[in-house]
Amino acid sequence: MRKSLPSVALLASLLLALPLLALSQTSPSGTLRVSGRPGQVPIVLMNGKSYVDIEALAGLVSASLTSSGSEITLTLPSGSTVSEPVRTSQPISSEFSKDFLKAGIEEMSVIREWRSALLNAVQNAYPLPADFATGYQNQATTNLRLVSVAISTDSDRSAYQLLSNELNSMQKLSDKVMTARKNMNYVPRDALNGDPLDQKILNCARSLASMAASGRFEDDGTCN
Repeated sequence: MRKSLPSVALLASLLLALPLLALSQTSPSGTLRVSGRPGQVPIVLMNGKSYVDIEALAGLVSASLTSSGSEITLTLPSGSTVSEPVRTSQPISSEFSKDFLKAGIEEMSVIREWRSALLNAVQNAYPLPADFATGYQNQATTNLRLVSVAISTDSDRSAYQLLSNELNSMQKLSDKVMTARKNMNYVPRDALNGDPLDQKILNCARSLASMAASGRFEDDGTCN
């Protein structure tokens, strides 16, 4: 990035207003640097004020000096610019990182299998052992941890929260069915037909699958 030198012009104007002194006869008390320019000029402290040689200043900023009577004019070269360090920053990306996408798909697969097994058991009145959900829950929890480790972009971080919400919803649905089976010893085959929680899980899964296919984060609110 390059910019003009209004600050240099202002500095030069201020310095030109200082009295012309025989600086060479006084010991320097410091140095003056101009940002973006190599080199320096000595500063002399006299009577509590700082002075520099205007010829040295002109040379430092590649300016020219002209005089007319008692007036001295310092002219900066046309189009004078200084280079400013180029600032590099990591652009914010809406795309998923490769490792995150892979881990996220594996997590979605476990949750999908868990839901399918639960619905199949309910619709066919299959018995559900007490530890029915344990294997799915443990695998889904482990996979979610791997997803968190793979986070490297803002989109990864945002999608992780949606995956976490999906797992929490699936856990609630599973607990709901298991509790009902334990208390009543029987769950109607159509118990989950149109169930709001099951529909939320299904809609969220579809949204996550769409994001995975596009490779970009686009929250439509279904997983919140």
